Amino acid sequence: MKKPRLALLFALPAVALSLVFVACGGGESGEAKITTTIEMAATSNDPAVCGETQTLAFMEQTSGSSGKEAEKACEENAKHERHQPDSVNVTNVEVAGEKATANADFHGGNLDGQTLEVALVEEDGSWKLDEFTGFAKFDFKSLVNAFAKPIEEDPNVKPRVARCIVEGIEELSKSELESLASENNFREIGEISEGCE
Repeated sequence: MKKPRLALLFALPAVALSLVFVACGGGESGEAKITTTIEMAATSNDPAVCGETQTLAFMEQTSGSSGKEAEKACEENAKHERHQPDSVNVTNVEVAGEKATANADFHGGNLDGQTLEVALVEEDGSWKLDEFTGFAKFDFKSLVNAFAKPIEEDPNVKPRVARCIVEGIEELSKSELESLASENNFREIGEISEGCE
């Protein structure tokens, strides 16, 4: 069985999560570009944006893969994402030279009710997502549901096994669930899955 990845949330899918940067002209400020990047990311499913808008480090973090595999995973997740948020509210944008941080509050989709903290870097005048650093607001039940959806919808997972895995996720502590999402730590789901076979 394929293990769920943070990219499913951002694309995450996308995490992840493909968060998209669309180059905007007209002298738009760094803060406005970052806001546009994150807002556009919430609704984009264009696989072409992965390499243009995310650092390799971000793609590796959100996919659990490395190098070219991470890029390919990002593109595939973007192309097939079905649980995108309806909107995202960007707050607390802080720019320090070529680095920035922001909070992204998601409404609808896999990340409904969560506010994510992300770090960005500026490369050649374009802002790129560099790291998912954690949660500014954490909704336990919504995040469990975000992990449950792809497991329950996976045709390769028997319904009985999917229920067992979701019940195991529900028993995780808040810190374990945060780690599962923010650190791409899927050890817990692997252990839960083994006990459900």
